[in-house]
Order: sequence, then structure tokens, then C-alpha cells
Amino acid sequence: MSNEGPGLAAPRGSPDCLKVPVRSKAALALWFDEGSGNAYDVRLELTKEALTVQRQDIVCVGGGHPDANHRTVTLRRQPVGGLGLGIKGGAEYCLPVIISRIFKDQAAACSGMLFVGDAILQVNGVHVENATHKEVVHLLRTAGDEVTVTVEYLRDAPSFLKLPLGSLKPSNHHSSPVSSLLFDSGLHLNRHGCHTGSLWPSSPTADEPRYEKRWLDVLSVSLRMARLSRFRAGQAEPRCHAFEVLALDGASTGILQFHRAQECLDWLYAVSANISHLMLQHMQTANQSCPPCDQVVHMGWVSERPQGADASRTLRPRFLALKGPSFYIFSTPPTSTLDWGQAERVHDLCEVLVRVHKFWLLDDRAPPARLHLGLRDLDLEGERPYRFSVLASHGRSYSFTVELGTELAVWEKAFHRATFMEVQRRGSRTYTCSWQGEGLCFTVDFALGFACVDSKTKNLLWRFQFSQLKGSSDDGKTRVKLLFQNPDTKQIEVKELEFPDLAAVLHCIHSFLAARVASVDPKFLDRQSIAGRRVHSS
Repeated sequence: MSNEGPGLAAPRGSPDCLKVPVRSKAALALWFDEGSGNAYDVRLELTKEALTVQRQDIVCVGGGHPDANHRTVTLRRQPVGGLGLGIKGGAEYCLPVIISRIFKDQAAACSGMLFVGDAILQVNGVHVENATHKEVVHLLRTAGDEVTVTVEYLRDAPSFLKLPLGSLKPSNHHSSPVSSLLFDSGLHLNRHGCHTGSLWPSSPTADEPRYEKRWLDVLSVSLRMARLSRFRAGQAEPRCHAFEVLALDGASTGILQFHRAQECLDWLYAVSANISHLMLQHMQTANQSCPPCDQVVHMGWVSERPQGADASRTLRPRFLALKGPSFYIFSTPPTSTLDWGQAERVHDLCEVLVRVHKFWLLDDRAPPARLHLGLRDLDLEGERPYRFSVLASHGRSYSFTVELGTELAVWEKAFHRATFMEVQRRGSRTYTCSWQGEGLCFTVDFALGFACVDSKTKNLLWRFQFSQLKGSSDDGKTRVKLLFQNPDTKQIEVKELEFPDLAAVLHCIHSFLAARVASVDPKFLDRQSIAGRRVHSS
């Protein structure tokens, strides 16, 4: 759900599947209510700007004095097919009796006023809202050759019409022959011994109201800076074949569930592509008021797993941004210039290190790929797919999860690009340090390499090029050993230094080294992008 910023050349060799065009899309899905556990039929419409959720309802399309909420229909029972409908539900299930089937070219279908999902309220003037399934069946079968029913369309009906057999039991199933909610009574609901061949199904006249079942908008969620999530709130376990879209203003589509994993993945990609397109527009607008050295390179939503004992069970939404010299972490997206000062955390891009810990595509069971750009491996036990970590100064680390492999590839490459660009803009970085009580200044220079001077006299103590660094080791606290090869003697010289913030210095050295290599080898960035290679190869 994120996109790379404007004004920057796209990295060479970018995976083609990252360039997903903006798409419009429509399909049927299920809206899942976690409170009740019920799922309802919905229709989704995706546009460039929004995702709209629709529910079916009955609409009056003609005739006088329409009342779509309550419809009264008179049916003439046919000799073959009876009333031409089947019913489900009843008071023993704490549900109304629902029309579950309407048979083609028979009485109910020819009326044009009855629909699957209609709740039966009255039969020949007798109220049946609280009647059992068996009572309504008996009433319909013995009601005579003309049966007048009053109905109301129940939009929630499709949820329990689709339940498997035996999934619900009546409250007192020992006293009822009905074994499940989906027991479909009627067999066209013929009256016992009825052979009235002269009666034909009723048809609506020109003056009667005419009704149609249509998909009507229930809610529309803006995709501008929206967040896509497969995870339950605060949980680290993803939902099965389902996701939720949450708008910047707090509106939500609710949980949208799909029957097949591939269908869910297709929708994830489509919605993510449209969110990315709108995010790109927002970045273009933001960059118009920013100087070239402070452009937004990349921004988007992720989920953060907090550090600690219970970290494996909780996820928190976070909005990340790579802008100018800094890496920002927000709880809500910055929508104005002032908002950039409201970040929860801000880190120097040259002093952070990004690592993809584990990555695989859907149904790919290959061993996890690791990005060995760091100085020390992290514990990967229990890591989720599509995850990366950011190591910052003073030993602080963050663990982030994204929804799609393409997002992981984009984030990985965006961090590298933003860091390399900042190294080239900045040129050099100097840190105070010491050794054996002497105050020193250590400089990493993009053009010249490494240098160390006496902080008091400013005398140069030593200088080496990047290519002369042959290795390093550190104690994980304050002290580091840098191993340089003397160009004249070819001997290894060990330089030991102590830093107040060793992690920041090591990350900075790594950033400058990688940027230096990338400046002479255009394909270096692509070789470093493990997630990008996996997406491209798929």
C-alpha cells in the first residue's frame, strides 16, 4: 500500500509486477461480522478513489403506491408445483421463516413480487413472525387455492441461507422433525389432495407495484492514504482469505471474506495498487513545497510488532516515511507540513540498517531468504512472512510486517535508494570517539574513505580508502576494531576506537560502503534486493 516517490529515477531492474496499473474491479464477497459470527453476501466495487460495499435490497421500479418494506402478494396454487417456493428457518431457530427457493415459471416467480430472502410475516392474514417452521409449512399447505402472503426482504437472510447442513440446531430439536436451519420445506408447497387444474399463476397488472432485487450502496471507503490489513486488531495471526480496508477518517469496510485464497489475493493486489496510486499523488503534492534535499522518497502503512515478552501476539499500525535525511515513524499519516513535526520517532537514514528476515511467496515453501547487510543476525524464531526489521542508533530496533510480497520488495529497495541518495548528498559524516583516553574525530567520507584526527590538534593520524578496509569486529557495546591493509607494506593494521553510540557509527559505515559500491556498479542495488528478486522470479 505504498509507492515510491516522484522526481527520482526508478531503480534499474525493478520487478515488473511492482508496476501494477490502477484497476477498477467488481465481484461478490462475504461481509463477516466478528461479533455474531455471521457472514452476509455483498458486492464490491473498486474504483481509483474508493472501495464501495453493496448489499441486496428490493426496489420498487414501477406501479402505484409502492411499499418495498412490506409487500402483500396473492398466489394461485398450481396443480404442478403448488406455490412454487420453498422456505427455511422458524422460531425454533430464533429466526423468521425465509423464502429460500423460487422455482422458474411457477406461481411465486410469475408474481414478480417475491424474492429469495423475503421473510414471511403473514399467511392469509395470520401473523407468523413467531411461528415454527412446521407451523408455517402446515399453514401454507392448507391455506386453499389462493394464498395471500405478506413479506419483507431480509438483507441478512443470505448469511444463514448459505450455512452448511447441520450447522445450527433448533432450540428443542427433540420435539421438532427439522434437523437443521437449512431444512427446506415445501416441495413446492402443494396443498394435500389439490388438483385444481384450472388455476393459473397470478401476474402483476399494470397498476400494481413492480419490484426488483438490486445491489445498493451501503458504504464507500476512500482509498486516499487508506490502510489494508489481513490481521485482527492487535493480533499477529492473519485472517483466512479475508482483509479489511480502513480509511484515514476511521471508516472501515468491515471484514471482507472470499471463498478462495487466489480470489482474496487478487483483490489485495487490486486494492493495494489503487491505494499506492493515490499515495503517489499525495507525495507529488507534498514534494512541491519541499526543497530537493528534503523530498519524500517513499511512504506507506506497515504493522509493527512491539518488542517484549508478548510481542508475538500483538501488531500495531504504523505509517513510515523516507524523507530527505530522515526515517519517520508515525501513528497517523502526515497530511500537512506541520504534521511532519508530530512523528513518534525520527532517525538519521545513514544510521539505520534494514534487513529482510524471512520472505516467501504464496504456497512457496522454500527456505527463508535473508539479507545479510547487518553486522549481527537477529533471532528469526516465529517470524511472519513479508517482514523486515530496521536497526537504529543506540541499539534500538523495529520489526515491521507488510501485507504483500511486492510491498516488501518496494520497501527494501526504497530504503536502499533513500540511504544511498542521502550519503551522496551529505558527502561525509564525523563522529567523536576516543582511544586510550585520547579524544579523536572519526570521519567517513564518500570520496576519500576513512580518516581519524586528533580532536585537539586537528592533526591527521591516519587515512584509508574504502577498498583498504578488510574486516572489522566489535564488542557490541562501545569498542570496534577496523582492519586496514597498508598500501605500501601490504600488512594489516588494526585501528581500535570507542564510540558513545557504536551502532550509529557501524550503520553509517555500512551505508557509505554500500553507496560507494552502488555508485560504480549500477546493478548492485538489484543484487541486494532479495525480496525484489523473489517477486521478479515468480
